[in-house]
Amino acid sequence: MKNNTDPRVDQFLAKTNRWKEEMTLLRKIILDINLLREDYKWMHPCYTFQSANVVLIHGFKEYCALLFHKGALLKDAKGLLIQQTENVQSARQLRFTDISQIREQEADIKAYIKEAIALEKAGVKVAMKETADYAVPAEFQQRLDTNGALQKAFNALTPGRQRGYLFYFSQAKQSKTRESRIDKYLQKILNGEGLDD
Repeated sequence: MKNNTDPRVDQFLAKTNRWKEEMTLLRKIILDINLLREDYKWMHPCYTFQSANVVLIHGFKEYCALLFHKGALLKDAKGLLIQQTENVQSARQLRFTDISQIREQEADIKAYIKEAIALEKAGVKVAMKETADYAVPAEFQQRLDTNGALQKAFNALTPGRQRGYLFYFSQAKQSKTRESRIDKYLQKILNGEGLDD
C-alpha cells in the first residue's frame, strides 16, 4: 500500500500553519505502517482499514492529536489516551504539544495504531449507551407529555440526535436553565434537526 496518499491531505498540510511539522510527522508514522488508506474526512486527514475509520489527525489551539475512533477499546497500558469530553463514548486522543513528544513516543504511537488495526480486523465494536440509558429531564418529559407534535418529532429523530438533546438538557444544573435550553431547541426538534444541525 506504499504511496497510498491523498492529494487533499497534501493540500491540507500545505495550508496548515499551526502544527504543520507535527501533523506531517504523524502522517509519515501512520503511512510507514503501510496498512491504512489515507483519506480526507471532516476536513482532516483520516486513515481507514477496509473502509472503516481507524485514526484521524487533527489540530486544536493548545495541541494536535491522533484521534482513535475506537480508542475506548485500546488497552492503553501507558495511560496516554485522553477522552475529549464525558459524552464521547468511543473515540480517544493521543495529544502532542510539540514535535519532540511525537519523536519520543513514535514506537508507542505505532503500537497503538497497530492495535487499532487489529481491532478492526477482528470486527470488534464499542458498546455504546442506548438512548434509553439517558435520563429524560422532568422539564422535557412534561413538554413531551403535553405536546403530541413534539413527542412525535422527538421519536422520529435518530437515536444519536435524541441522545444529544437528552445529554445537553440534563447537563444544566438548574431547572430554569433546562427550561431555557428546551425552549431554545424546541423548533429544531420539530424540524427534525439535531442539536448541531
